[in-house]
Amino acid sequence: MKKILFFILLTGFIACKNEDKNDPLKPQANAPKSMSYSIINTYPHDTSSYTEGLLIYKGDLYESSGNYGFSKLKKVDLKTGKSLKAIPLESKYFGEGIVIINDTVYQLTYKEKVGFMYSLKDFKKLGEFKFASDEGWGMTSDGINIIASDGSSNLYYYQPGTLKLLKTQAVTEAGSFSFNLNELEYIDGYIYANQWQSGYILKIDPGTGQIAAKADLTKVWDRVKTLYKNAEVPNGIAYDAATKKIYVTGKFWPELYEIQFSQ
Repeated sequence: MKKILFFILLTGFIACKNEDKNDPLKPQANAPKSMSYSIINTYPHDTSSYTEGLLIYKGDLYESSGNYGFSKLKKVDLKTGKSLKAIPLESKYFGEGIVIINDTVYQLTYKEKVGFMYSLKDFKKLGEFKFASDEGWGMTSDGINIIASDGSSNLYYYQPGTLKLLKTQAVTEAGSFSFNLNELEYIDGYIYANQWQSGYILKIDPGTGQIAAKADLTKVWDRVKTLYKNAEVPNGIAYDAATKKIYVTGKFWPELYEIQFSQ
């Protein structure tokens, strides 16, 4: 009788634990914190720019735009949104994420499996490089490595200069693999990533690959769509380490925002 009672209790306990695990209203272990934000300033942004890469380097704003026949690398005036200097890519290339290290610009392409290096001063092409994944999406640097995404749950760490693959790191959310990691920015020890096809910006712990927090920019996205009907997903995160300011925008967005996150 005791064995039967123990079995019934054990079965009930397991059932309860499984119900807890599948309960969407119950917080899961290691679930990301919600990251609130405030819009500090608003600036114009070029609505012809299908933003794939965005960064601040030595106080200046740089952007990489995509789409075949329209891809560019450009230096942008933050206050006006106008291009100060630009170089187009050949029409067979779809421009993607960028990073700048030691005054050299690295730029990915989407499906062409090749990247380009430019001199920052005059955007003179210095060479090409190959990368490990089948597609190029976002890029950033932690000050030592180049970190890239390819639209999966993985981040790829490369050695600057040689573009030798050093390691691949999976990104997880509450124990499950994440997905659609896109434009990247390294901010105060964390990797921030746009999640393509969503309004989320993910805050990733590079030590564990876990998503520590996430911000939902859907309200900003909704506002942008009322201003310009062709505006697409949020994409583009830039951080000015000198001023501690963060900027975000999106594909074909008419505005770029200085934003402050809660954590």
